[in-house]
Amino acid sequence: MATTALVLGGGGLTGVGWEIGMLAGLAVSGVDLSTADAVIGTSAGSIVGAQLTSGRLTLDELYARQLADPTGEIAARMGPTTIARYALSVLRSRDTAAFGARMGRLALAAKTPAEAERRAVIEQRLVSHDWPDRCLVITAVNAATGEFAAFDRSSGVGMVDAVAASCAVPGVWPPVTIDGNRWIDGGVRSSANVDLAAEHERVVILAPMAQGGGPIPSARAQAAKLTAAGARVVLLTPDRAARDAIGRNPLDPARRAPAARAGRARAAGHAEAVAAVWTG
Repeated sequence: MATTALVLGGGGLTGVGWEIGMLAGLAVSGVDLSTADAVIGTSAGSIVGAQLTSGRLTLDELYARQLADPTGEIAARMGPTTIARYALSVLRSRDTAAFGARMGRLALAAKTPAEAERRAVIEQRLVSHDWPDRCLVITAVNAATGEFAAFDRSSGVGMVDAVAASCAVPGVWPPVTIDGNRWIDGGVRSSANVDLAAEHERVVILAPMAQGGGPIPSARAQAAKLTAAGARVVLLTPDRAARDAIGRNPLDPARRAPAARAGRARAAGHAEAVAAVWTG
């Protein structure tokens, strides 16, 4: 039987909302992606992946959580100086590891909320703090070296720490300490890290932010490589209505619910294409 992988990319709080809205809407249309043999989560996708594989809430219940008042979330925005440093680092980096190290230096020097305060927010988002029995992969980048890591239940890393690391946007949130090392957002290496699904025959990718640049591969380019290698792949990104709902600040808690509604509303339009990949 063909193995399936669900790849969930980064995109801030609005990315979490959009992805869960899309998953809930697809399930209503008869395509349940929660059955994936492997779930690969980056940044926002790590939150969604951890929630989805916990088995504790249905997709409808997870969707309802996105519509609730975002109590406990910390509002944030990536300032123009940080954005400019991101862009300059992309231009100056020869590969993803070099870019990761540059982003790590930015993250380590930035003034951010305390690590413990940020970890408490991640704990609140998750419906379980334990790794699931199923295959869940969570990505992060070493702030000192730019080295990429794909954490799973065999890594010896707590799931809350892995998710917090994957969501540690440089310059916005503090790097996460794991066994003496500091870790930052897995999206620094790629917005969705689609290549981690290379061993699977059927792959669905939800990518709120599918762009690449310089040494950073786009989700679309990575998806094309999987297709060229023989996998059946579909990539879903926000449509115009969803982009309008998300707005200009994906870290704004107030935009989470509109993003979730937009994802759910558009899901039916993708159901046939997704089903063709997922179930043939």
